[in-house]
Amino acid sequence: MTRNVEGLPAPNERRRLREAAELTLDEVATAVDVTAATVRSWESGRTTPRGRKRDAYARFLAGIPELAPAADATGPPGRADPAAPADPAAPAAPAEPVLAAVAPGAGAEGVAEAPVGPADTAAGPATRTEVRLVVDPAEAFDTLYDLAAPALARQAYLLTGRRALALEAVDRAFTRAWDQWPEVATDPDPVGWVRTIVYEYALSPWHRFRRSHRRPDRPPADPADRILLDALLALPRFHRRTVLLYDGVGLDLPDTAAETEATTPATGNRILNAHADLAARVPELADVPVEKQSAALRERLAALRPPFSLDPRPAAAVRGGGERRTRQWTRATLGLTAVITVATAYTAATAPTQYDPPLAPGESVSGVPPLSGPQQLTERSRQLHDKLRADPEAGPARIAPRLD
Repeated sequence: MTRNVEGLPAPNERRRLREAAELTLDEVATAVDVTAATVRSWESGRTTPRGRKRDAYARFLAGIPELAPAADATGPPGRADPAAPADPAAPAAPAEPVLAAVAPGAGAEGVAEAPVGPADTAAGPATRTEVRLVVDPAEAFDTLYDLAAPALARQAYLLTGRRALALEAVDRAFTRAWDQWPEVATDPDPVGWVRTIVYEYALSPWHRFRRSHRRPDRPPADPADRILLDALLALPRFHRRTVLLYDGVGLDLPDTAAETEATTPATGNRILNAHADLAARVPELADVPVEKQSAALRERLAALRPPFSLDPRPAAAVRGGGERRTRQWTRATLGLTAVITVATAYTAATAPTQYDPPLAPGESVSGVPPLSGPQQLTERSRQLHDKLRADPEAGPARIAPRLD
């Protein structure tokens, strides 16, 4: 068993121990005296228990192997025998919404939840689909893509109301996930990792400047779906994302706040304001009590039908496109590096080896007084001057002085 420095198992090991003993989050929360959302955060690695809670949680996890044989024989404490027939009068367990593709933290161990459709909801409680742990990165990526891409495309459509942008956001997010696959594969919630990128790309304000987004897409055929989609798109971007995560995907309030990078009170206020705006715009939600608006909105979002298909590209095409783009960027980088190297070598070969200072340009100086000394000799005067200097005693007219 892998344990961290605090004496607790790793987050993935905590979840594995709980599931091996067939314990629910509520049962663990009751034993440790915390909420189920806190236990989920401990198992996903978002938070770490501290103080007395950490000691109680460590003692509980240490005692799980001793409770496992009894749980296999009689079932976990507080839960009915799985082999016993279900009571027909008992209410069915709530099903996961259609928008939820994979439970948080499932990708780290290779166990995922299949999306539940309307037929599954009517038939009874949601069932879990076990996915074997794969080792090949391409196979693991394809498994994650097949499970999460359709639901993420639908969520992106509800955020934007545009089919092309929704599919582009899913394609970009999974391309980036494949480029950073070691990080995504070891993430406690790989679907949440990809979903964050999908939402950020789909809600980017720069898309409004694209020419292809000047005209809206065809609205849904059902008038009720059209009213709901228009009301959802009329919400602010942050409110739209929060209400979709909370009511559409089914995240609890702490997980919604963590994914939107907001505090829990701020997230709660966003949900309340979004519900009030939707109730004012959607007639079906106007008469619903406040405490039941979330459930009613979840049913309406699951029942909304786009006027066109939202089928993403195959996983192999997404992986191939990402690898091809990586090769193109690599070649462009190498080509630019080669050009810079050649230019640097040419400059070094042709550059001068010494410094020649430039000649200062001439400048006119004003205020200098005129020349007052001897004037310059003319050509005739210079000739006479040179003649006298060369032969000073020649000629009869010359008188040589004597010393008497």
